[in-house]
Amino acid sequence: MHPKNEPRLSMAYGWAEARVLDPTNAIAIDGVAAGSTVYSSTALLISKAVDFEDTFKRIEKAAKGLGWRAIAEDEPECAIGLRFGVRRVRLGVIPGKAATPPNAWTVLQFLRAEGMHHARGVSLEHVLVPVPVIGASPHNQAVPHNQTVPHNQTVPHNQTVPHNQTVPADGYDPLGTGGRTPVAYVGPEPRRRSADEMGDDVRPVVAVLDTGCGQHPWLDFVERNVCLNGHPIGWPVTSPDPEGDGDQIGPLDGVIDDVAGHGTFIAGLIHQACPDADILAWRIVPPSGSVAEADWITALAQIAELVRLYRAGDPRGRRIDVLNLSMGYYHETPEDGLFDSTLYDILADLSANGTLVVCSAGNDATFRPFFPAAFAPWSDGQGPIQAEPGMLPIVSVGALNPNGVSDAIFSNAGPWVRAFEVGAGLVSTFPQSFQGGLQASAASEFDGRLRSSLDPDDFRGGFGTWSGTSFAAPLLAGKIAERLSHGSNPGDLHHDIDRLASALADIAPIHAEVGSS
Repeated sequence: MHPKNEPRLSMAYGWAEARVLDPTNAIAIDGVAAGSTVYSSTALLISKAVDFEDTFKRIEKAAKGLGWRAIAEDEPECAIGLRFGVRRVRLGVIPGKAATPPNAWTVLQFLRAEGMHHARGVSLEHVLVPVPVIGASPHNQAVPHNQTVPHNQTVPHNQTVPHNQTVPADGYDPLGTGGRTPVAYVGPEPRRRSADEMGDDVRPVVAVLDTGCGQHPWLDFVERNVCLNGHPIGWPVTSPDPEGDGDQIGPLDGVIDDVAGHGTFIAGLIHQACPDADILAWRIVPPSGSVAEADWITALAQIAELVRLYRAGDPRGRRIDVLNLSMGYYHETPEDGLFDSTLYDILADLSANGTLVVCSAGNDATFRPFFPAAFAPWSDGQGPIQAEPGMLPIVSVGALNPNGVSDAIFSNAGPWVRAFEVGAGLVSTFPQSFQGGLQASAASEFDGRLRSSLDPDDFRGGFGTWSGTSFAAPLLAGKIAERLSHGSNPGDLHHDIDRLASALADIAPIHAEVGSS
């Protein structure tokens, strides 16, 4: 594809640009009670729902008063004409002036101080991650999935492991730490019915917006390059691929990047739960793991347009029964009128057009709402968005331990978490190209054969274990798809909404008892 047709996406924000909002020392105004979040210090977003030029002028004025300038970025070609989305405004120091580094939160608060209506449609650009894991320091900060250890978790022989200690050098992952660990899978491959065997049944379609999907014999059928009007969705194929090359950031030591393999693991779980499902995989998570919110929203708006075109009978559209989102962020002001609804508007449009959106609840062991999962209807009715009749709900998924009875200690929970599914100690697919720079701690040769301890990052066998609500969500999505694969086939919009609602009610009824899924 010609470069001009590729989306101009932001490579992952470096932590020099990302900033943690600390409500105890951040600029404050009356009536705004903010929580912590991670955001880009040099960007604000303007929703397409408001007049861009008028809103930009207000931002420009507020920034100038602080010694900064505001520059409107051109809308990426792939986003032009989409019904939903945002435009990014960059903040910088005025040339020839000395000033403190720009802070998007400060500009936003100055807008609000002039009148709350001045900030309508303006938001921080949050930094999303594929569900922060145990040990994350400030909210939203990514921590390697294969690094931390649960609080005071013991290992065999009653040996305790200190907080944040990495997996032992011998590679044998202490039980319950949630780290990536190679395993050997000896069972049969999930049996996918042929087209002839499907007969009149129609394959359900599950879409995944994540790190993409690497090569694996189980996943040859996965569609990885579905476009909208000739434009890639998410990262184009020419961009760095965390599923094709496990080591792209940090020291050139061959150590597999934090989230590499995340999307392949998710696709494998969906395939295990529903072998007959078609899977669409898009890449929006870069090797660093942090995602700029504007890029994520643009990709979601493109996916929503695909579904709308399908419903309109346009051959450019695609049917998507279930969309899995295993990432998110903590919004700083979700409980008041300042909450930006752009993201929800996209998800609501998907729901209204017959796509069930399934989201991971987060791994910080907190009841604080994690978005987009917290757009789900709250059991106490106190959520920021009220469910609309005739629409599919957003489905939030927490994690169970392998026993299927107890909640995983890292899982977020609260009235906004609808369902719990096994999300700890799961076995799924990894790209077979992954052989990291770590080595077995002990090796020798005997009788012409190599002997060694386990190599902790050699995934050439194609399988491993991992833990997180990132993986509980696709397992639930796959179970819903499996129910669809043997039920009524797709039809008109109302029929499809009814069949998805029925499958959801069977798999994850409201107020379900723990372990019932």
